[in-house]
Amino acid sequence: MTVLAIAHRAGNSLAGLHSANRLGVDVIECDVHDYRGRLEVRHLKTAGPLPLLWDRWELASASAPRLGLDEMFLADDHGTTFMLDIKGRRAAAAVSVARFLHHRGHHGPVLVCGRWWPSVETVAQLSFVRPVLSARTRGELARLRRRLAAGPPVHGVSVHRSLLDAAVVAELHRHVEVVMTWAVNDLPTLDAVLATGASGIISDEPAVLAELLRRRDEGD
Repeated sequence: MTVLAIAHRAGNSLAGLHSANRLGVDVIECDVHDYRGRLEVRHLKTAGPLPLLWDRWELASASAPRLGLDEMFLADDHGTTFMLDIKGRRAAAAVSVARFLHHRGHHGPVLVCGRWWPSVETVAQLSFVRPVLSARTRGELARLRRRLAAGPPVHGVSVHRSLLDAAVVAELHRHVEVVMTWAVNDLPTLDAVLATGASGIISDEPAVLAELLRRRDEGD
């Protein structure tokens, strides 16, 4: 089984895209927001009427330039496999992503993930889209188990590492091709996650992804 090396949030900037491609990762993840009819790639969230973008301990001006999904795809010259993490619970975002992928004539595989599964399922109506259902909490994992047992089938799941052990991974693998987990940002965590049998490593750290790729090359 080939364990995928997935660069977490690397697709949220052109510098991250190019660095991850130089490293040779399998998948580059980006966070997609539908903001006033434009698809933007960023992790930071808007703050309602306040002129800020924020996430926990990070703040930025809302007037700063924001990278569009179209710009990200145009800048890619490596045939990158993207994983689009659709943010929010608005159907319009999923419709916009599906329309974007359809109209740009993209035919290579695109992974689409999210914790709001109706959005993922909407975009997955495109034949080249591989749906990935995400779970961050124990309640979401319980719902995910029920959803996988009931069908319809999906390509993969992305489950927070705190929820996984070998038994859970084996159960999930009976239903899906790929069991991804995040965030794997140091080598001890990489070792622990690989021991569970997970088949996709999502990391913010180039050194962790490089080590995974090295082990794969050496057949470890």
